[in-house]
Amino acid sequence: MEKKKKKKKKNKNKKNQKITFVSSFDSDSKFSLFEVIIIILISVIFGIIIGYLLTYGNSNLSRVRSDTNLGEVVSTYNNIVDNYYGKVDENKLSEYAIKGMISSLEDPYSLYLDENTTDSFNESVDGSYTGIGINVEFDGEFNRVVSINKDGPAYNILKEDDIILDIDGNDCSFLYPEDLTKLIDGKAGTTLDIKVRRGEEELLYSIKREIIEIENVTSKIINKNIGYIKINIFSSNSYDQFVKNINKLEKKKIKYLIIDVRDNPGGHLAQAQKILELFFPKKTVLYQIERNGKMDKIYSKNNDKRSYPVVLLINGETASSAEVLVACFQDNYKQAKVLGVNSYGKGNVQKSLSLSNGTSIKFTIEKWYTPEGLNVSDKGITPDIEVEQDPIYYSNYLDDDDRQLQEAINILKKSL
Repeated sequence: MEKKKKKKKKNKNKKNQKITFVSSFDSDSKFSLFEVIIIILISVIFGIIIGYLLTYGNSNLSRVRSDTNLGEVVSTYNNIVDNYYGKVDENKLSEYAIKGMISSLEDPYSLYLDENTTDSFNESVDGSYTGIGINVEFDGEFNRVVSINKDGPAYNILKEDDIILDIDGNDCSFLYPEDLTKLIDGKAGTTLDIKVRRGEEELLYSIKREIIEIENVTSKIINKNIGYIKINIFSSNSYDQFVKNINKLEKKKIKYLIIDVRDNPGGHLAQAQKILELFFPKKTVLYQIERNGKMDKIYSKNNDKRSYPVVLLINGETASSAEVLVACFQDNYKQAKVLGVNSYGKGNVQKSLSLSNGTSIKFTIEKWYTPEGLNVSDKGITPDIEVEQDPIYYSNYLDDDDRQLQEAINILKKSL
């Protein structure tokens, strides 16, 4: 009896300590410690399930509806394959189904890309490719080497004006450049045998394929103190190349800068953002993004800042991420002028997805706005100084015939 009374007293003391799980049960019930732990675990699991259903119930219902729609697509596909009276190309059937979904968006920037287009697109945005580093021109019968990448494996082996006759035993006459590229393509480290005609000689070389970085950012000095940087596209290595070039120019004590994004179709928005952060310190709004009706301001994350006068060159093919860069300078950089003609006007952002068959799709996921809140879609960016290009320039691409570049130089000489 004595032990029993002491035990009751001990339990009473525990109750007075306000242990939370005790008060949640009926006071007449008796539970062992093990039973209490089991009940707690069941309660926690039940709470998680209820919370999940409350939080994600709507999305799950949406998924059910989506699965129902998808079932119709699969059913239609199977019925055609099983019951169509003629032969069915299943790959083509899938391709057209995907094309149909993309075209139903009625968005000119949401696209289905075939295998060849996907390869070209990936090369441009990746900033590299596997090959031997040559550019060719088709003369109606053969492909002639017109330039050789100095960092590629063909440099010091092939020469400009070499006529390509054969690759790995494949006759290359009457072969379009895109088909010739398929023979040159292959895994890095593998070797191809290429036969060329040089003058009256036929020469055979073995060249190892390598990963070659595309030089998308170039620079030079004009008139001793004007730096010039050309950005062809915002590929995955454009920021690194830009940093390399701006550092090289600044070591030469430039006082002014020209940034040329004419004919730049855009590319990785993150690369444009990182380049902007070299010029604008923290808390500067670089651009704005709208998604699902919500607007977010994108701020610079660095403390870098430059203050020398800058002129940005644009034309009707300056688009997307290139317009983001230009708009930021136009809104935020006190000593900047935009020169040229109205830009393209692409105020939205796409996401790219690769498919298992080598093709890909791009579709719009958000809109972007200038720091001051303007969307450039269909309007483009209006230059501060409008200058039409001299048609003569397109026949030889000489700086002296580049009216827009020469006007930029004149403006910088006057220090804006």
